[in-house]
Amino acid sequence: MRKVLSVSELTYEIKKQLESNLCSICVRGEAINVKLHSSGHLYFTLKDAQSQISAVLFKGALRGTGEIPKEGNQITVFGEITVYPPKGNYQILVRSIEYVGEGALLAKLQERKKQMQALGYFDASRKKKLPKFPKTIGVITSPTGAVIQDILQILQRRHAGFHLILSPVKVQGDGAKQEIAKAIDQFNAHGLADVLIVGRGGGSLEDLWAFNEEEVVQAILRSRIPIVSAVGHETDFSLSDFVADVRAPTPSAAAELVIAEKELQKQHLDQYHKQIHRQELSLLLRLKQLLQSRQKNPYIISPYLLLSKKLQQIDDSKMRLFSYGQALLKQKKTELISLEKQKNLLEPSYQIRQWKEKYASLQKRLDYSWIQIANVRKKLLDPEGKKRKLALALEQVLQKKKQNLVTLISHLQSIDPKNLLTKGYCILFSENKNSVILSTKELAAEQTLRIQMKDGQIKAKVEEIL
Repeated sequence: MRKVLSVSELTYEIKKQLESNLCSICVRGEAINVKLHSSGHLYFTLKDAQSQISAVLFKGALRGTGEIPKEGNQITVFGEITVYPPKGNYQILVRSIEYVGEGALLAKLQERKKQMQALGYFDASRKKKLPKFPKTIGVITSPTGAVIQDILQILQRRHAGFHLILSPVKVQGDGAKQEIAKAIDQFNAHGLADVLIVGRGGGSLEDLWAFNEEEVVQAILRSRIPIVSAVGHETDFSLSDFVADVRAPTPSAAAELVIAEKELQKQHLDQYHKQIHRQELSLLLRLKQLLQSRQKNPYIISPYLLLSKKLQQIDDSKMRLFSYGQALLKQKKTELISLEKQKNLLEPSYQIRQWKEKYASLQKRLDYSWIQIANVRKKLLDPEGKKRKLALALEQVLQKKKQNLVTLISHLQSIDPKNLLTKGYCILFSENKNSVILSTKELAAEQTLRIQMKDGQIKAKVEEIL
């Protein structure tokens, strides 16, 4: 009876036979459908004119290969056949890769790149900055290729005022590396340019090989003029790209790079000019609107609207000040008259004269009374009786006179200057002359005074005479 196999059993049997019999193979073909997975594994197909086979290069083995195969590369792979059971496909499990033809050059390039990198040729610290405003641009390339035309077209379109010096050289074949290196040295020896563009158009690795030569790399390294390398297309890389100060993906991009700062500054200036123009227009519009609003302002039309309130306040203040001055002057005049009267009343000579007059009047009245009494006595017939009556009348007169005298003395005492001091009055004496001051005309600023109070004297100084 025939044994029935499941799909998995058949697949694993095939896997066993293939992997045991083809454990180490070497296959040559063209790499197509090259795909680097996000996992780091490389998947591709190896084909010739009649057949093709899948291949996989896992991440660990890929690190040792250096350059990743490109579409169309002729390569030789070393590995073994394996079967992928989920899909029933067989494939080559690649361990290493060798490049056929161009592959030898690629391996040589990788080796030379590692050596130069170890020597620090590619360090960013040694790279020079491109000048911001180059006056002269040097170009080292073939005079007949499309490179110089592309560069001229970009420069003419972007910056019409440029100065370009072309150094025509071979860019491939025998003698190319010497001409390129010599041209770089000549530009530096004579200071002919501010920046150099070194490059050529696209081609195979063999076509571009002059830019991987030691002579060209050393010339770029010793150049004092900043160099832009533009070799091949965007996907092509050469050692000149790594050692140059700037790498451009294409010659056209190199031309744009060397004048980028000029173009950027021009764009900035244009933007600033437009911005300033907009700001000027906006400012003028605001100022115009402000002027129009100011012209309509009633305070601008008639300044009296602004000043009227202040003018009225000034007039009111003048009137109040005049009224206050008149009232103050009247008050001071009244006070002066009162002081004049008080001064006269307090003057000792005046008071003495008043008392003398009153005393003389009383003396006359007293003498007249005595005369009247004497006459009455003479007329009396009874001397004793008359005598008693006279004595009684005289006693009454004397009592009355005494009473009048007491009243007079009391009155005199009440107007005595010393007694007046007990009622709040005081007397001013000059400190120097020791005399009573009767008028403000006798006073001077900063003059020292003595003031007699009821219970003593004080010293004072005149601050202001009103």
